[in-house]
Amino acid sequence: MRPRIVQTDDQIGFAWATVDGQPTSLLELVEADEEPDRLAATHLSALDDALIDAARRFGDVLGGGRRPSPVERDVLAELYCSLDRLCLDYARAADSVGLVPDVRAGQIVGTAALMSILARQPLGLLGPAPLDGELDEPTLGVVGGFGDMVQVDPARPWKGGRWVLRTEDGARLPLTLAMLLFDSSGVNREAARREHSEALARVTAAAGEAEADRFDVACALDWLLYDWLMAHRVDADSAEIVIPKGREDDAAVVVAAVAASVAARAAFDPALGGQ
Repeated sequence: MRPRIVQTDDQIGFAWATVDGQPTSLLELVEADEEPDRLAATHLSALDDALIDAARRFGDVLGGGRRPSPVERDVLAELYCSLDRLCLDYARAADSVGLVPDVRAGQIVGTAALMSILARQPLGLLGPAPLDGELDEPTLGVVGGFGDMVQVDPARPWKGGRWVLRTEDGARLPLTLAMLLFDSSGVNREAARREHSEALARVTAAAGEAEADRFDVACALDWLLYDWLMAHRVDADSAEIVIPKGREDDAAVVVAAVAASVAARAAFDPALGGQ
C-alpha cells in the first residue's frame, strides 16, 4: 500500500495520509520513500486539480469581478492558506530529496501563488510594493524613457525592487514586466525576463539572512512574484501560468521564491503560523 491523498467534496485543497490513515506531509513521506519523485508528481497533480476547482468556484471573486461576501472572505482565507501550505510542502520536499522543479512544477506552483495573492488582495493582506510612495504619478499618453529594475536598498537585498521607467525629464514612473514585454517598443524582452528572474533569486537568497525583516521579505517577494506571474499568464482572463521556451530554469526560481514568501509570511500571519 502507498500513502494517499485525502480530500472531501467541499474541501479546499487536500492533505496527505500515511498507509494507516495518519495525517502527514509530502516532506515526511519523500524522506522515507524509495520513489519520492512519484509522490512529488502526485502532489503536483492533486494541486493542479485543486486549482481548477478553485478557479471554478471562486473565479469571479479572484478576478475582481465583485467583492467577496463575509462568508466568502472566510473561504478566501482558507483558500490562500491551503495553497500556500501545499506549495511550501512541495518545495521543501523537492529540496529535501534533490528534485529540481521542472516546467510543469513551476507552472502549477506559479498558478497557485497567483491565486493566493488574488485571494489575499480583497482581504487586505498584501503589503506595500517596493518604492511605494516614492515614484512619480504617470500622465496620460505615450511616455518615453528607459526601464530599469531598481533595488530599494542594495545593501539590504531582501527589500527587493521593481521596474521603474526613467523618463528624459528625470521622472521615475511605475512600470511592470507585462508592460515591458507587451506594451513597449525597443525592449530587449529576453534581457528583461532574465533581470526579473535574477531579482527574484536575489531576494530569495537574502530572505534567510539573520537581519532580514520578515515583512520586508514577504512584500518584496509578493510584488516580484505578482509582477512576473501576471506577465506569464496563458491569457488576460486566466490565472494559469506558462513558462516560455528557453526560460525553463525560471521554474526552480519561481518555486523557491514562492516557498520563501510563505515561510516569511508565516512569521507574522497567524493563519500560517508554524510553517
